[in-house]
Amino acid sequence: MRHLLRYIGQRLYTTWAVFWFLVPFVLIYPLQWYFSRRPDGGGVVHALNRFWSTMSIAMWGVPVEVVRHSREPAPRPCVYVANHGSYVDIMMLFKHIPGFLNMMGKSSLAKVPLWGPNFGRVYVTVDRASAVSRGRAVVAARRGLAQGKSIAIFAEGRISPRPGFEMLPLLEGAFQLAIEAGVPLVPVCMPLNHMFMPDVEKDLRVRYHRLKIVFHPPISTTGLTLADIPALKARVAAQLAGDFLPEGAVKPGPSTWRAPATANASAQEQPQSVNS
Repeated sequence: MRHLLRYIGQRLYTTWAVFWFLVPFVLIYPLQWYFSRRPDGGGVVHALNRFWSTMSIAMWGVPVEVVRHSREPAPRPCVYVANHGSYVDIMMLFKHIPGFLNMMGKSSLAKVPLWGPNFGRVYVTVDRASAVSRGRAVVAARRGLAQGKSIAIFAEGRISPRPGFEMLPLLEGAFQLAIEAGVPLVPVCMPLNHMFMPDVEKDLRVRYHRLKIVFHPPISTTGLTLADIPALKARVAAQLAGDFLPEGAVKPGPSTWRAPATANASAQEQPQSVNS
């Protein structure tokens, strides 16, 4: 019975979370559609996205811990280098980074119904398999930095298969961009987002779980060259991995109303109990 009640509770919470994800989007979509088509409308679209993210996260009711290792605000412009463990990552960055934040996302985001085309018109999208697309994305990112717009990049390139436990090797693009533009890097770690919404194929799992975002002090790129990228990547990777927490080491499994049949199954169920 305990497992059945927990399963029902998780299904109800998933419905609640999806509802409050969709409601703010429906409210802002007409304005977002209009301003995303205006040459000067990017700032308004981003403000609407911040409202959407803030309202959704508030209504999910989960505790959010924000850690800033520097008392000074992040310099503008800068390149935020973040780990990637969940689609909630984008919303967390929108909510907690002030001002206009350019975002580099995979080109498939621009194909998401309704919201995707607006995202593609305002932010930077890239198909990492295409050299032409990568080149265009770099040019767009440099143009934004030259205009004083900070940019956030998921340097792993995609969601890690083992978020909160093991990072994918960081790609060079974010570091090369910061060095060539002469702007600081700001490492950002989100070690628990995948516990709230893990990335799984053909399934939607939302669990009530606290969220956390950690902003590290800016790293100056003044005087650095492309030869310094390997050492810079290693430094940032160590900082991000150092923020991982034991409770986020195992991605939640699927919900089930059945009690574990064996001790081994019970062990596999344990990561889910963190979210119940």
